[in-house]
Amino acid sequence: MADQEVKPNLNEASTQDAQLAAESIASGEEKAPTVDFDADYAAAQKFSVSEVDRTGKGEAAAESATAPKYQTSKPQETKPQTQSTGNPDDFLESAKEVGNSETGDATNVSDDLVKQALEKGERKN
Repeated sequence: MADQEVKPNLNEASTQDAQLAAESIASGEEKAPTVDFDADYAAAQKFSVSEVDRTGKGEAAAESATAPKYQTSKPQETKPQTQSTGNPDDFLESAKEVGNSETGDATNVSDDLVKQALEKGERKN
């Protein structure tokens, strides 16, 4: 990519210095700067990786810097075990707990309503 000339816009100058520079370039008092994108890109590539990272020392330094300072225990996986008893009283107890929710999000569930639901469920099975 060839050198490109910077064309300042007086309306886009964000500071007074930028505006003065743009005016000087527009009037011909100063020469507009040029940008060599290829050279800038090549220079940026040199700085993108440090010298230490090109050796094994960089990897060792990174590992020691990010190594945990404290040992943590490994969590043990547990599986919840629920047993279906088939006893409607177990469900009634659970329904009472939900009905008395402190958040108020649960609807009022009465014992009679739960019994009706259980009876309907038994009839369908």
